[in-house]
Amino acid sequence: MATFLYKLGRLAFRRRHYVALVWVALLALAGVGAASASTATSSSFSIPGTEAQKAFDLLEQRFPGASADGATARVVFKAPDGEKMSDAGHKAEVGTIVKELTDGSKQVASVTDPYTANGLSQDGATAYIQVSYKVSSMELTEETRTALEEAGTDARDQGLTVEIGGDALQAMPETGATEIIGVAIAAVVLVITFGSLIAAGLPLLTALIGVGVGISTITALANVLDLGSTTSTLAMMIGLAVGIDYALFIVSRYRNELSEGRDREEAAGRAVGTAGSAVVFAGLTVVIALVGLAVVNIPMLTKMGFAAAGTVVIAVLIALTLIPALLGFAGKRVHGRKQRTAMDDKAARTAGGEEQGEEKPNMGTRWARFVLRKPVTVLLTAVVGLGVIAVPAASLELGLPDDGSQPTSTTQRKAYDLLSDGFGPGFNGPLMVVVDGKAENNAKAAATKVSDSIKKMDDAAVVTPPALNKAGDTATITVIPKDRPSSVKTEDLVHSIRDTGATVKSDDGADVLVTGATAMNIDFSEKMNDALVPYLALVVGLAFLLLMLVFRSVLVPLKAALGFLLSVVAALGAVVAVFQWGWLGGLFGVEQTGPIMSMMPIFMVGVVFGLAMDYEVFLVTRMREAYVHGERPGEAVVTGFRHGARVVAAAAVIMIAVFAGFIGSSESMIKMIGFGLAIAVFFDAFVVRMAIVPAVLALLGKRAWWLPRWLDRLLPNVDVEGEALQKTLAGSSDGGNGPDGGPGTDRELVRV
Repeated sequence: MATFLYKLGRLAFRRRHYVALVWVALLALAGVGAASASTATSSSFSIPGTEAQKAFDLLEQRFPGASADGATARVVFKAPDGEKMSDAGHKAEVGTIVKELTDGSKQVASVTDPYTANGLSQDGATAYIQVSYKVSSMELTEETRTALEEAGTDARDQGLTVEIGGDALQAMPETGATEIIGVAIAAVVLVITFGSLIAAGLPLLTALIGVGVGISTITALANVLDLGSTTSTLAMMIGLAVGIDYALFIVSRYRNELSEGRDREEAAGRAVGTAGSAVVFAGLTVVIALVGLAVVNIPMLTKMGFAAAGTVVIAVLIALTLIPALLGFAGKRVHGRKQRTAMDDKAARTAGGEEQGEEKPNMGTRWARFVLRKPVTVLLTAVVGLGVIAVPAASLELGLPDDGSQPTSTTQRKAYDLLSDGFGPGFNGPLMVVVDGKAENNAKAAATKVSDSIKKMDDAAVVTPPALNKAGDTATITVIPKDRPSSVKTEDLVHSIRDTGATVKSDDGADVLVTGATAMNIDFSEKMNDALVPYLALVVGLAFLLLMLVFRSVLVPLKAALGFLLSVVAALGAVVAVFQWGWLGGLFGVEQTGPIMSMMPIFMVGVVFGLAMDYEVFLVTRMREAYVHGERPGEAVVTGFRHGARVVAAAAVIMIAVFAGFIGSSESMIKMIGFGLAIAVFFDAFVVRMAIVPAVLALLGKRAWWLPRWLDRLLPNVDVEGEALQKTLAGSSDGGNGPDGGPGTDRELVRV
């Protein structure tokens, strides 16, 4: 592996014009494809294998004109104090709005009149118009949205309170200026780390090129592959972070190789051969984690994972090819002026036969030596600290965001509250019970039986009479729960109805299914919970095997996996504290607390596991490299920190800045993901990798690198630490040529 990448790095360095041209061409090609592609719509949200999805599919077949998958909206009216919506003036105003909405767009499927469709509250103060559309929310035209938003303008002038809810107002998430701030912070960190604008600019430039290629490709294929609007956001989030990090690793190693007296081409080859190996395996762990999301069997999540994995692959390829090519263009400016002067002085002293003084210990060296002196104290402090932060995770409540989780300043949330006050908290989460009597030709009788059973349930507030389709073989019953959609009582009601349906199935042969947004949320949460353990087993298991190949050890990968789980649980605790309990909510723009998004735990496991392994591979690979080359276990830990701690810290700060930039998103899901990933990277990089890892390695000593002989024979040697490359270079040094005919090590003078 290392030898192949060494040759690849030198080839890219020598043929830098062609390599740069290829990547520019790919970026242009992807850009043209994205520009010529039609606008992406929202991906169809489906949960295969769940009862709610089966009922939803059945409704589309048996009630084709109902536009079951179309957008919906509710225009909610509240009369001034002392007045009622049944007053003649208000009634006439609402009737005018019903007509305007019906005629306002060809995308409208139906508009209900509150005075003929039981849309008036018992106290007469609240009324609502239900609007159904033929297309999904992302396919609505601006004209249609404008007609909906302006529907209540005249009514407001008459003194009525008018608010609009439903997914018809859903738009593309906006991330705001904080994204740019995240990139700006990354640039500052790179400048501080490298002391050179050129060296700092390379990771940013290549990361933006990689993200540009990835996002443009996703945009070009969005309609063909039915990719959702959030797919590109996730891909950009992951691609930008790993793209900067991988380039940072290569550039940092290249600068180290130059400082040791090697010429530029040789330094590029060795940087790609050593740090590039770490990048390849770090990238593989991220790809495994993202592609592994497919085991959840939710198409939207699978597509998001594959798209993000594609951007990671592009980031790896750019780091291995475009970075060494650009280093060829950068020349000696990859170092700052002071560093270049110091290197020239060092080269002059070396040429004059002068002895070199001992290298001054940096902060990473001092920290590693401190941990080696007090490993137990550091280990206990880190573990207990993360354990305390993880405590709120025990109170985790899962759900999917709806209008009730919107900020209180939005019209969607105001409409939600008006409906809840006027019609009851369960009105915002109606259940749709579908009775399929086609097989026994008894849909009406079975539906009546089901309806009577539901009316006797304590948690059901309203049960509408069964409505048959034209064929008479399927009936629907609308059930309004007494409690809010996300409550435990509503979930119990769904399970009670399903238990009743099982009895009807055995007695009458009719299928009874429960669907609706609330039932979908319940099924989605249960599916995510059921998939978490298999997903963990798959991802952690494959990554464990991969890390065994990298480190030739059993205990190091085990320590890496356990440390990751600790950091993820602590991150989930922080997410619960902020987004569910509201602690420091104002600081992060959380206007409304509520359940944590159902996919958050499994999503964080997938993404953070892959990203956490970046630091593990880069930091511990350098320790393994030093150990293989003869250093004692403690010395190897110090060496790894001397060369890697500064880079890993910079990479973590950059990734945290990039993820934190998404906290400014208008979409609650993106905001929560950005915060969760940022805090998880902070815990994993600065607590687990910087404290727990060296403490455990110090306690284990040589046992950390133990691998059973039989397993050592079975595992292929991928030579991540470059041992075979060192032997090849050493063997060719007397002949003056490297393994590919280039300059050997005895001629590696600094030519910058």
